Amino acid sequence: MRRSWVAVAAIIAAAVAGCDKTSPSAREARPVRAVAVEQGAEGEIVSLTGHVRAKDQASLAFRLDGRMIERPVHVGDALKPGQVVARLDPQIQDNALRSAEANLASLEAVVTQAQLTFARQQELLKNGWTPRSKFDEAQQKLLSAQAQVDSAKAQVKIAREQQSYTALYADAPGAVTAVGAEPGEVVRAGQMIVQVARDGGRDAVFDVPEQLIRNGPRDPAVELALTNDPQVKATGRVREVAPQADATTRTFQVKVGVTDPPEAMKLGDTVVGRIRLSPPPGVVIPASALVQAQGLPAVWIVDPQSETVSLREIKVLRYDPGSVVVSNGLDRGELVVTAGVQTLRPGQKVRILGAA
Repeated sequence: MRRSWVAVAAIIAAAVAGCDKTSPSAREARPVRAVAVEQGAEGEIVSLTGHVRAKDQASLAFRLDGRMIERPVHVGDALKPGQVVARLDPQIQDNALRSAEANLASLEAVVTQAQLTFARQQELLKNGWTPRSKFDEAQQKLLSAQAQVDSAKAQVKIAREQQSYTALYADAPGAVTAVGAEPGEVVRAGQMIVQVARDGGRDAVFDVPEQLIRNGPRDPAVELALTNDPQVKATGRVREVAPQADATTRTFQVKVGVTDPPEAMKLGDTVVGRIRLSPPPGVVIPASALVQAQGLPAVWIVDPQSETVSLREIKVLRYDPGSVVVSNGLDRGELVVTAGVQTLRPGQKVRILGAA
Protein backbone atom coordinates (compact mmCIF):
# COMPACT_ATOMS: atom_id res chain seq x y z
CA MET A 1 0.00 0.00 0.00
CA ARG A 2 2.81 2.42 0.90
CA ARG A 3 4.55 1.75 -2.39
CA SER A 4 1.38 2.44 -4.37
CA TRP A 5 0.87 5.88 -2.67
CA VAL A 6 4.42 6.85 -3.44
CA ALA A 7 3.94 5.89 -7.08
CA VAL A 8 0.78 8.00 -7.38
CA ALA A 9 2.49 11.02 -5.85
CA ALA A 10 5.37 10.68 -8.25
CA ILE A 11 3.02 10.53 -11.22
CA ILE A 12 1.17 13.70 -10.09
CA ALA A 13 4.42 15.61 -9.55
CA ALA A 14 5.67 14.60 -12.97
CA ALA A 15 2.44 15.75 -14.58
CA VAL A 16 2.57 19.16 -12.88
CA ALA A 17 6.20 19.60 -13.79
CA GLY A 18 5.43 18.64 -17.35
CA CYS A 19 2.67 21.29 -17.57
CA ASP A 20 4.92 24.01 -16.19
CA LYS A 21 7.61 23.20 -18.78
CA THR A 22 5.27 23.12 -21.77
CA SER A 23 3.37 26.44 -21.33
CA PRO A 24 5.51 29.17 -19.72
CA SER A 25 4.27 31.86 -22.18
CA ALA A 26 0.66 31.08 -21.38
CA ARG A 27 1.40 31.59 -17.69
CA GLU A 28 3.31 34.92 -18.22
CA ALA A 29 1.06 36.63 -20.85
CA ARG A 30 -1.35 38.97 -19.04
CA PRO A 31 -4.82 39.49 -20.54
CA VAL A 32 -5.61 43.17 -21.31
CA ARG A 33 -8.03 45.18 -23.34
CA ALA A 34 -6.77 47.70 -25.88
CA VAL A 35 -8.11 50.27 -28.29
CA ALA A 36 -6.67 51.52 -31.56
CA VAL A 37 -6.02 55.26 -31.67
CA GLU A 38 -8.20 56.56 -34.49
CA GLN A 39 -10.68 59.19 -33.35
CA GLY A 40 -9.57 62.79 -33.71
CA ALA A 41 -10.33 65.33 -31.00
CA GLU A 42 -13.56 67.30 -31.21
CA GLY A 43 -13.99 70.91 -30.25
CA GLU A 44 -15.12 71.61 -26.71
CA ILE A 45 -18.69 72.83 -26.14
CA VAL A 46 -18.91 76.13 -24.26
CA SER A 47 -22.14 77.25 -22.58
CA LEU A 48 -22.97 80.79 -21.48
CA THR A 49 -26.09 82.33 -19.96
CA GLY A 50 -27.61 85.49 -21.42
CA HIS A 51 -30.96 87.19 -21.96
CA VAL A 52 -33.22 88.08 -24.87
CA ARG A 53 -33.43 91.71 -25.99
CA ALA A 54 -34.90 93.56 -28.90
CA LYS A 55 -32.51 93.96 -31.79
CA ASP A 56 -33.45 97.65 -32.02
CA GLN A 57 -33.87 99.24 -28.60
CA ALA A 58 -34.12 103.00 -28.08
CA SER A 59 -34.33 105.37 -25.13
CA LEU A 60 -36.74 108.26 -25.80
CA ALA A 61 -35.82 111.56 -24.13
CA PHE A 62 -36.75 115.26 -24.26
CA ARG A 63 -34.47 117.79 -25.92
CA LEU A 64 -35.29 120.36 -23.22
CA ASP A 65 -35.10 120.67 -19.46
CA GLY A 66 -38.48 121.05 -17.79
CA ARG A 67 -41.18 119.67 -15.53
CA MET A 68 -42.93 116.62 -16.94
CA ILE A 69 -46.70 116.95 -16.58
CA GLU A 70 -47.84 113.82 -18.39
CA ARG A 71 -46.64 110.31 -19.24
CA PRO A 72 -49.62 108.28 -20.46
CA VAL A 73 -47.66 105.05 -21.20
CA HIS A 74 -46.42 102.36 -18.83
CA VAL A 75 -44.13 99.33 -18.94
CA GLY A 76 -45.56 96.69 -21.26
CA ASP A 77 -47.69 99.09 -23.32
CA ALA A 78 -47.60 98.73 -27.09
CA LEU A 79 -46.71 101.90 -28.99
CA LYS A 80 -47.67 103.12 -32.43
CA PRO A 81 -45.68 105.62 -34.55
CA GLY A 82 -46.56 109.19 -33.61
CA GLN A 83 -48.13 108.26 -30.27
CA VAL A 84 -47.50 110.73 -27.41
CA VAL A 85 -45.47 109.14 -24.64
CA ALA A 86 -44.82 112.21 -22.43
CA ARG A 87 -45.28 116.00 -22.22
CA LEU A 88 -43.45 118.89 -20.53
CA ASP A 89 -45.02 122.01 -19.09
CA PRO A 90 -44.99 124.27 -22.22
CA GLN A 91 -45.52 127.64 -20.51
CA ILE A 92 -41.97 128.91 -20.97
CA GLN A 93 -41.87 127.84 -24.63
CA ASP A 94 -45.34 129.33 -25.29
CA ASN A 95 -44.24 132.69 -23.85
CA ALA A 96 -41.05 132.61 -25.89
CA LEU A 97 -43.07 131.98 -29.05
CA ARG A 98 -45.48 134.85 -28.34
CA SER A 99 -42.57 137.18 -27.68
CA ALA A 100 -40.87 136.19 -30.95
CA GLU A 101 -44.09 136.64 -32.92
CA ALA A 102 -44.68 140.10 -31.37
CA ASN A 103 -41.14 141.14 -32.19
CA LEU A 104 -41.64 139.97 -35.77
CA ALA A 105 -44.85 141.98 -36.12
CA SER A 106 -43.11 145.10 -34.81
CA LEU A 107 -40.22 144.73 -37.25
CA GLU A 108 -42.54 144.09 -40.16
CA ALA A 109 -44.21 147.44 -39.38
CA VAL A 110 -40.76 149.08 -39.46
CA VAL A 111 -40.11 147.49 -42.82
CA THR A 112 -43.39 148.83 -44.16
CA GLN A 113 -42.48 152.36 -43.05
CA ALA A 114 -38.97 152.01 -44.50
CA GLN A 115 -40.43 150.86 -47.83
CA LEU A 116 -42.70 153.93 -48.03
CA THR A 117 -39.83 156.27 -47.17
CA PHE A 118 -37.59 154.63 -49.75
CA ALA A 119 -40.29 154.89 -52.44
CA ARG A 120 -40.74 158.63 -51.78
CA GLN A 121 -37.02 159.31 -51.85
CA GLN A 122 -36.70 157.33 -55.05
CA GLU A 123 -39.40 159.46 -56.72
CA LEU A 124 -37.92 162.71 -55.45
CA LEU A 125 -34.45 161.74 -56.61
CA LYS A 126 -35.80 160.99 -60.05
CA ASN A 127 -37.15 164.56 -60.33
CA GLY A 128 -34.06 166.08 -58.71
CA TRP A 129 -35.92 167.36 -55.63
CA THR A 130 -33.80 165.51 -53.00
CA PRO A 131 -30.07 164.97 -52.54
CA ARG A 132 -28.51 161.60 -53.22
CA SER A 133 -27.54 161.22 -49.55
CA LYS A 134 -31.20 161.23 -48.46
CA PHE A 135 -31.98 158.47 -50.96
CA ASP A 136 -29.00 156.39 -49.83
CA GLU A 137 -30.06 156.79 -46.18
CA ALA A 138 -33.61 155.59 -46.93
CA GLN A 139 -32.29 152.65 -48.90
CA GLN A 140 -29.96 151.66 -46.05
CA LYS A 141 -32.78 151.80 -43.49
CA LEU A 142 -34.94 149.59 -45.69
CA LEU A 143 -32.21 146.96 -46.06
CA SER A 144 -31.54 147.00 -42.32
CA ALA A 145 -35.23 146.63 -41.48
CA GLN A 146 -35.57 143.71 -43.89
CA ALA A 147 -32.56 141.97 -42.31
CA GLN A 148 -34.11 142.43 -38.86
CA VAL A 149 -37.36 140.89 -40.12
CA ASP A 150 -35.47 137.88 -41.49
CA SER A 151 -33.79 137.42 -38.12
CA ALA A 152 -37.11 137.75 -36.31
CA LYS A 153 -38.67 135.10 -38.58
CA ALA A 154 -35.83 132.74 -37.72
CA GLN A 155 -36.43 133.41 -34.00
CA VAL A 156 -40.12 132.59 -34.44
CA LYS A 157 -39.20 129.34 -36.20
CA ILE A 158 -36.82 128.42 -33.37
CA ALA A 159 -39.46 129.24 -30.74
CA ARG A 160 -42.02 127.06 -32.51
CA GLU A 161 -39.52 124.23 -32.74
CA GLN A 162 -38.72 124.57 -29.05
CA GLN A 163 -42.43 124.47 -28.31
CA SER A 164 -42.78 121.23 -30.29
CA TYR A 165 -40.06 119.66 -28.14
CA THR A 166 -42.36 119.76 -25.10
CA ALA A 167 -44.17 116.69 -26.48
CA LEU A 168 -42.35 113.34 -26.82
CA TYR A 169 -43.57 110.97 -29.54
CA ALA A 170 -42.89 107.34 -30.43
CA ASP A 171 -41.04 107.15 -33.75
CA ALA A 172 -41.67 103.44 -34.47
CA PRO A 173 -43.92 100.61 -33.32
CA GLY A 174 -42.72 98.73 -30.27
CA ALA A 175 -43.26 98.02 -26.59
CA VAL A 176 -42.31 99.96 -23.46
CA THR A 177 -39.66 98.06 -21.49
CA ALA A 178 -38.71 100.71 -18.88
CA VAL A 179 -39.58 104.23 -17.67
CA GLY A 180 -37.14 106.77 -16.28
CA ALA A 181 -39.31 109.50 -14.74
CA GLU A 182 -42.76 110.09 -13.31
CA PRO A 183 -45.17 113.00 -13.93
CA GLY A 184 -44.30 115.98 -11.76
CA GLU A 185 -40.55 115.41 -11.88
CA VAL A 186 -38.14 117.96 -13.32
CA VAL A 187 -36.17 116.17 -16.03
CA ARG A 188 -33.01 117.04 -17.89
CA ALA A 189 -32.49 117.15 -21.61
CA GLY A 190 -31.38 113.70 -22.77
CA GLN A 191 -32.64 111.90 -19.67
CA MET A 192 -34.32 108.58 -20.50
CA ILE A 193 -38.08 108.93 -20.12
CA VAL A 194 -39.26 105.77 -21.87
CA GLN A 195 -37.24 102.81 -23.14
CA VAL A 196 -38.77 101.15 -26.18
CA ALA A 197 -38.09 97.73 -27.68
CA ARG A 198 -38.94 98.28 -31.31
CA ASP A 199 -40.72 95.60 -33.28
CA GLY A 200 -38.48 93.43 -35.44
CA GLY A 201 -35.61 91.05 -34.73
CA ARG A 202 -34.37 89.83 -31.38
CA ASP A 203 -30.92 89.38 -29.93
CA ALA A 204 -29.53 87.04 -27.31
CA VAL A 205 -26.99 89.09 -25.33
CA PHE A 206 -24.08 87.42 -23.51
CA ASP A 207 -21.09 88.58 -21.45
CA VAL A 208 -18.20 86.62 -22.99
CA PRO A 209 -14.73 86.16 -21.40
CA GLU A 210 -11.76 87.66 -23.18
CA GLN A 211 -10.11 84.27 -23.78
CA LEU A 212 -13.14 82.98 -25.68
CA ILE A 213 -13.26 86.17 -27.77
CA ARG A 214 -9.59 85.74 -28.67
CA ASN A 215 -9.51 81.98 -29.28
CA GLY A 216 -13.09 81.21 -30.28
CA PRO A 217 -14.17 80.33 -33.82
CA ARG A 218 -15.10 83.05 -36.26
CA ASP A 219 -18.83 83.39 -36.96
CA PRO A 220 -19.92 80.27 -35.06
CA ALA A 221 -23.45 78.88 -35.08
CA VAL A 222 -24.96 79.42 -31.63
CA GLU A 223 -27.54 77.01 -30.22
CA LEU A 224 -30.03 78.78 -27.94
CA ALA A 225 -32.50 77.34 -25.41
CA LEU A 226 -34.63 78.83 -22.64
CA THR A 227 -33.34 78.05 -19.16
CA ASN A 228 -36.85 77.47 -17.77
CA ASP A 229 -37.96 75.40 -20.79
CA PRO A 230 -35.06 73.77 -22.67
CA GLN A 231 -37.50 72.47 -25.28
CA VAL A 232 -37.85 76.01 -26.64
CA LYS A 233 -34.83 76.26 -28.93
CA ALA A 234 -33.47 78.52 -31.65
CA THR A 235 -30.25 79.20 -33.50
CA GLY A 236 -28.37 82.40 -34.16
CA ARG A 237 -25.23 84.07 -35.42
CA VAL A 238 -22.95 86.59 -33.76
CA ARG A 239 -24.11 90.01 -34.92
CA GLU A 240 -22.08 92.41 -32.82
CA VAL A 241 -19.10 92.23 -30.45
CA ALA A 242 -18.32 95.11 -28.11
CA PRO A 243 -14.98 96.71 -29.03
CA GLN A 244 -14.05 97.23 -25.38
CA ALA A 245 -14.31 95.03 -22.28
CA ASP A 246 -16.48 96.01 -19.33
CA ALA A 247 -14.36 97.84 -16.75
CA THR A 248 -15.74 95.76 -13.85
CA THR A 249 -16.23 92.24 -15.21
CA ARG A 250 -13.58 92.38 -17.97
CA THR A 251 -16.01 90.61 -20.31
CA PHE A 252 -17.18 91.62 -23.77
CA GLN A 253 -20.85 92.04 -24.60
CA VAL A 254 -21.79 89.87 -27.58
CA LYS A 255 -25.11 90.14 -29.40
CA VAL A 256 -26.35 87.04 -31.20
CA GLY A 257 -29.05 87.64 -33.79
CA VAL A 258 -31.78 85.01 -33.27
CA THR A 259 -32.95 83.35 -36.48
CA ASP A 260 -36.74 82.93 -36.56
CA PRO A 261 -37.25 83.27 -32.77
CA PRO A 262 -40.11 81.11 -31.46
CA GLU A 263 -43.08 82.91 -29.96
CA ALA A 264 -42.32 81.44 -26.54
CA MET A 265 -38.89 83.17 -26.51
CA LYS A 266 -39.99 86.55 -25.19
CA LEU A 267 -38.11 89.73 -24.39
CA GLY A 268 -36.23 89.47 -21.11
CA ASP A 269 -36.15 85.66 -21.03
CA THR A 270 -32.96 83.97 -19.83
CA VAL A 271 -31.32 81.70 -22.41
CA VAL A 272 -28.35 79.38 -22.57
CA GLY A 273 -26.12 79.69 -25.63
CA ARG A 274 -23.82 76.87 -26.72
CA ILE A 275 -21.04 76.89 -29.28
CA ARG A 276 -18.50 74.25 -30.27
CA LEU A 277 -14.93 75.42 -30.34
CA SER A 278 -12.58 74.54 -33.15
CA PRO A 279 -11.15 70.99 -32.78
CA PRO A 280 -7.68 70.99 -31.24
CA PRO A 281 -4.83 68.98 -32.80
CA GLY A 282 -4.67 65.55 -31.16
CA VAL A 283 -6.52 62.30 -30.56
CA VAL A 284 -9.02 61.00 -28.01
CA ILE A 285 -8.43 57.96 -25.79
CA PRO A 286 -10.47 56.51 -22.90
CA ALA A 287 -9.65 57.95 -19.51
CA SER A 288 -9.06 54.41 -18.16
CA ALA A 289 -5.90 54.17 -20.29
CA LEU A 290 -4.18 56.96 -18.39
CA VAL A 291 -1.41 56.12 -15.90
CA GLN A 292 1.47 58.08 -14.37
CA ALA A 293 5.17 57.75 -15.06
CA GLN A 294 7.35 59.77 -12.69
CA GLY A 295 4.43 62.07 -12.00
CA LEU A 296 3.64 62.64 -15.69
CA PRO A 297 0.70 61.25 -17.70
CA ALA A 298 1.51 58.13 -19.71
CA VAL A 299 -0.11 55.14 -21.46
CA TRP A 300 0.83 51.53 -22.20
CA ILE A 301 1.46 50.86 -25.90
CA VAL A 302 1.07 47.35 -27.32
CA ASP A 303 3.55 46.13 -29.95
CA PRO A 304 1.49 43.80 -32.19
CA GLN A 305 4.61 41.94 -33.44
CA SER A 306 6.14 40.99 -30.10
CA GLU A 307 2.88 41.20 -28.13
CA THR A 308 4.64 43.21 -25.42
CA VAL A 309 3.89 46.56 -23.83
CA SER A 310 5.93 49.70 -23.31
CA LEU A 311 5.23 52.79 -21.23
CA ARG A 312 5.09 56.09 -23.13
CA GLU A 313 4.70 59.61 -21.76
CA ILE A 314 2.02 61.76 -23.40
CA LYS A 315 0.87 65.35 -23.27
CA VAL A 316 -2.76 65.78 -22.25
CA LEU A 317 -4.52 68.78 -23.73
CA ARG A 318 -7.95 68.38 -22.13
CA TYR A 319 -9.71 66.11 -19.63
CA ASP A 320 -13.30 65.21 -20.55
CA PRO A 321 -15.73 62.93 -18.72
CA GLY A 322 -14.67 59.41 -19.67
CA SER A 323 -11.91 60.46 -22.08
CA VAL A 324 -8.82 62.61 -22.50
CA VAL A 325 -7.53 64.58 -25.46
CA VAL A 326 -3.87 63.84 -26.18
CA SER A 327 -2.02 66.51 -28.11
CA ASN A 328 1.39 64.81 -28.33
CA GLY A 329 2.82 61.32 -27.92
CA LEU A 330 0.38 59.14 -29.86
CA ASP A 331 -0.12 58.33 -33.52
CA ARG A 332 -3.24 57.01 -35.13
CA GLY A 333 -3.34 53.24 -35.45
CA GLU A 334 -1.34 52.52 -32.28
CA LEU A 335 -2.82 50.13 -29.69
CA VAL A 336 -3.33 51.62 -26.23
CA VAL A 337 -4.16 49.43 -23.22
CA THR A 338 -7.43 50.48 -21.60
CA ALA A 339 -7.99 47.74 -18.99
CA GLY A 340 -5.40 46.06 -16.77
CA VAL A 341 -2.97 48.99 -16.88
CA GLN A 342 -2.13 48.93 -13.15
CA THR A 343 -0.43 45.49 -13.20
CA LEU A 344 1.77 45.89 -16.26
CA ARG A 345 5.52 46.31 -16.49
CA PRO A 346 7.69 47.34 -19.46
CA GLY A 347 8.39 44.47 -21.87
CA GLN A 348 5.67 42.25 -20.42
CA LYS A 349 3.84 39.95 -22.79
CA VAL A 350 0.12 40.55 -23.08
CA ARG A 351 -2.83 38.80 -24.55
CA ILE A 352 -5.38 41.23 -26.04
CA LEU A 353 -8.91 40.30 -25.12
CA GLY A 354 -10.50 42.85 -27.40
CA ALA A 355 -9.27 45.61 -29.70
CA ALA A 356 -11.41 48.31 -31.32
